[in-house]
Amino acid sequence: MMVQILATATMDILPTDRQPTIRVVAMPTDTNIAGDIFGGWIMSQVDMAGSIAATRRARGRVVTVAVNEFQFHKPVYVGDLVSCYADVVRVGNTSLTVFVEVFAERNRDAGVAVKVTEATLTYVALDEQRKPRPVPKEV
Repeated sequence: MMVQILATATMDILPTDRQPTIRVVAMPTDTNIAGDIFGGWIMSQVDMAGSIAATRRARGRVVTVAVNEFQFHKPVYVGDLVSCYADVVRVGNTSLTVFVEVFAERNRDAGVAVKVTEATLTYVALDEQRKPRPVPKEV
């Protein structure tokens, strides 16, 4: 797994052409002793969002098999409204690759958002016996 921390100084806007897969407020219980939001908490949100997109496309159960790339661009703070946008970018026979972008709204009244994280994950579709199964063709 490749993990990078990148520094950028630009403000972003939330995507207007799609809906977030999940939205959650970062809470004090999601912090370390220094008061910073745990990177693991963000990774968990990314995996949940990615699995929702993969489950919908696979039309059934999926499991995470790889975190292909994960980049932290900016920190997330307590009180930020975190929005994860997940899109299936590749479908194999039994696997799906999902790209997830994460934005944090710092001051929700002003609509200020920053892209804080992006990741690419791979999921495998499973049948009732927990064995890999083909992903249905898109209709």
